[in-house]
Amino acid sequence: MCGIVGILGKEDVAERLLDGLRRLEYRGYDSAGVATVHDGVIDRRRASGKLVNLARELAANPLPGTVGIAHTRWATHGGPTTNNAHPHATDHVAVVHNGIIENFKSLREELIARGRVFTSETDTEVVAHLVSEKVEAGLAPAEAVREILPRLHGAFALAILFRDYPDMLIGARLGSPLVVGYGDGETYLGSDALALAPLTQRIAYLEEGDWVICTRDSAEVFDRDNTPVERAVTISGVTGALIDKGNHRHFMQKEIYEQPIVVAQTLRAYLQRMEDRVTLPIPDYDLSSIKRVTIVACGTSFYAGMVAKYWFEQFARVPVDLDVASEFRYRTPVMEPGGLMIVISQSGETADTLAALRHARSEGQTIAAVVNVPTSTMAREADLLLPTHAGPEIGVASTKAFTCQLAVLAALAANLARAKGRLTPADEKAIVKHLAQAPAALNAALAYDEAIEAMAGAVAGARDVLYLGRGTDYPLALEGALKLKEISYIHAEGYAAGEMKHGPIALIDENVPVIVIAPSGPLFDKTVSNMQEVQARGGKVVLISDYDGVEAAGEGCLATITMPKVHPLIAPLVYAVPVQLLAYHVAVAKGTDVDQPRNLAKSVTVE
Repeated sequence: MCGIVGILGKEDVAERLLDGLRRLEYRGYDSAGVATVHDGVIDRRRASGKLVNLARELAANPLPGTVGIAHTRWATHGGPTTNNAHPHATDHVAVVHNGIIENFKSLREELIARGRVFTSETDTEVVAHLVSEKVEAGLAPAEAVREILPRLHGAFALAILFRDYPDMLIGARLGSPLVVGYGDGETYLGSDALALAPLTQRIAYLEEGDWVICTRDSAEVFDRDNTPVERAVTISGVTGALIDKGNHRHFMQKEIYEQPIVVAQTLRAYLQRMEDRVTLPIPDYDLSSIKRVTIVACGTSFYAGMVAKYWFEQFARVPVDLDVASEFRYRTPVMEPGGLMIVISQSGETADTLAALRHARSEGQTIAAVVNVPTSTMAREADLLLPTHAGPEIGVASTKAFTCQLAVLAALAANLARAKGRLTPADEKAIVKHLAQAPAALNAALAYDEAIEAMAGAVAGARDVLYLGRGTDYPLALEGALKLKEISYIHAEGYAAGEMKHGPIALIDENVPVIVIAPSGPLFDKTVSNMQEVQARGGKVVLISDYDGVEAAGEGCLATITMPKVHPLIAPLVYAVPVQLLAYHVAVAKGTDVDQPRNLAKSVTVE
């Protein structure tokens, strides 16, 4: 998860920018850089690898200047080279960026046609050129940024430096956090309060769509409609040992809202947008030799694996065994030579999953680990490391780790399908397109937060809740039920919708809310017929669908939750948002401990 620091200072800022980057190392990165304005020019120092390399570069070639921006980056487009490291710059502008510019290819082609010269393979560089064009045409910095922001599609946090305005920084955010810090005659920008803790405790959190003009004495904030707004200045109280909740009530809420940016950053490690290819950050390994896949995980990670089973079998036509890790070894599984074992874990330390990994290794399986901690035991013991870039997840109930796991597993499924000769270049291009749309779709799903909060009370009073879904919506039903159980302590169960008539329908009465996950598409009519069986028996239905689905089947429901219409491939990522938010708001309504629910731990390191 990339990091941003910006300083408008009284003295040279390079060393303090470097210190801010050190405080963001927990996010993970493989290149870094700093840019300042001095003597009428923008000057940069960048390095691949760890921050010590950037520190050596700065020691060998000091960087003066009282205004500057800095960045830590995960390499995606073109690898962790100096040219691809941020900040990206023209003669007039330097930019650092967290997130993904979905439409960068079309913007890049347009800019090249107008004679702009690119020096990197990143999506970020288009921002520098777009702003620079406007400035070179005579627009003031604020006018230039105001004009280009609507052209950027995706999720981003930006900090922008201007050669001819050394007393100004401009920041903007959409789907990625950015905070403003206030000092004594100094102003700061940062990815979070942790980055700014040595500089100031007085911070303001920019809200979705905000952009800000910073000078040394002030910060003028505008909303997405370019209307001046006030954002509360708070005392962060953050130290180097803490990760703060920002302007969110709970870590879980913050982490739900981080999903557009962390999924974007995860996908940037797996998608080559220039070539319309899906790649894996692993050494050469012949996926075509795989005869069978075994997926093992626990809890929410197991449901991510359940979605992946659908994808692997649909796209690659490779049979998949799926096991709860705590049961895997005890059924003496038959493991064929040439098999691939995929373990999925947020922490990479889950005891049951780690034991399953070691059993599979003893059976001659190749091990792939989908983990959020690349230094974890599973990551070290696996043959193939497939990291999720979700950043630290503090809330016990996993949210952003789940959607990032799905993103990685979708990329793996596409690679396996290509290796098996079942994915044409046109098919792969379509998959890249759909996956690249996921961050913006997640952001659109978050826009329904208030509507979900408003109807949460209808569920909070229940003793029992059922969730229904078909296809990849079935694992989402199981995940929604788990989330509700974990943090609200309401008994909840998820079922395949077609199984209702085989027993669970006996539980239906007017006191049992039934959450139906049913995006419009091939399985919609069958799911709705099961939903109507529930309604005919007095069940109170909450329908989660897109506009078409709600229009077709929303009448008579207790409540409806309308999601953006998306391709079925990314629907599991997008529909994770409403089930997470519903569980969150029900738990808040009940007054439970959302971030640390009773009897649960973040990482289960004992069997």
